[in-house]
Amino acid sequence: MQKLFLKVIILKKFTMIFAVIPLLLCSCENNQPEICDIFAMDTYMNIKAYGENADIALNSAENEIYRLERLLSVTDEKSEIYKLNHSQGNAVTVSYDVLDIFEFSVETGRKTDGFLDISIYPLLNLWGFTADEYKIPTQKEIDITLKNVDYSKININGNEITLPYGFEVDFGAVAKGYTSDKVAKILKENDVKSAIINLGGNVHALGKKTDGSMWNVAVTNPFSPDEALGTVSVTDKAVVTSGNYQRYFTGDDGKNYCHIINPFTGYPAESGLVSVTVIGENGALCDALSTALFVMGKEKAVEYMKNQPELSYILVEKQGNITISENISPYFKSGVDFPLEVADNET
Repeated sequence: MQKLFLKVIILKKFTMIFAVIPLLLCSCENNQPEICDIFAMDTYMNIKAYGENADIALNSAENEIYRLERLLSVTDEKSEIYKLNHSQGNAVTVSYDVLDIFEFSVETGRKTDGFLDISIYPLLNLWGFTADEYKIPTQKEIDITLKNVDYSKININGNEITLPYGFEVDFGAVAKGYTSDKVAKILKENDVKSAIINLGGNVHALGKKTDGSMWNVAVTNPFSPDEALGTVSVTDKAVVTSGNYQRYFTGDDGKNYCHIINPFTGYPAESGLVSVTVIGENGALCDALSTALFVMGKEKAVEYMKNQPELSYILVEKQGNITISENISPYFKSGVDFPLEVADNET
């Protein structure tokens, strides 16, 4: 078993926050935003909201973020997810939000043919991504662990959830997107019509900027994460990116192993893609699909998204080629000299 590592680099989704903020602050006229900066869900978060009730809205949003973190944490012994992961095959009664995110995740797993699988946690643990204690497991270890990975075996009965013995779930591919939807809802309920929600790189734009123009959101360059690949102009949409540059380690074999695991092979995904950005109104769906498409690879991702006309995407291959959906073409401005292909949205 290989245990020594030459280099460990963690660039989680919040790396994009530095590229996003300069763009988001422009053209706000004389209106000053209320700002909320917090650390939750293992990442830095920033929310800017405009309007009379913005301060009240942000206070409620902050409380909601911490509440969801307490529910969905895999390490907090008081969380419902921790209880489920240690239930030893017994049914656990869960709250509305936990039930909601389970139902969404299992359904999305079904729709993506298992490329999104929330029961991936045993494999993340095996590779050391859960505790930052990285290792390259043996094939035997992977084969044994794969027996405890299959979203379709999760049983949901009313408000009770049963995980098979040995199964554990993780919502790293869904939680921040789900949370951004909840935050956006709170802001709307408080009559906030202009806001930008950045939950560690999961960006959710509410309305337009105060000057009436669209929000310009930077997309991280996976080959140079401190720089922007380009910008996408959006209104009332989430922009979520997943990539192999965000969190990975380099083994003593000189190879990089990213935290996005292929649930079919048990190995870090090697699909030929280095980043996937999904844009749409539903933050949870964009979050989930950015991971699923990354595992699929370009060909399957483009084909899958033909049946998702309400969504847009930006795919970046390891050779540097960029593929974008036709419906985002008028709103995407590339900031790099990479080959660009526009894919047809229609089936």
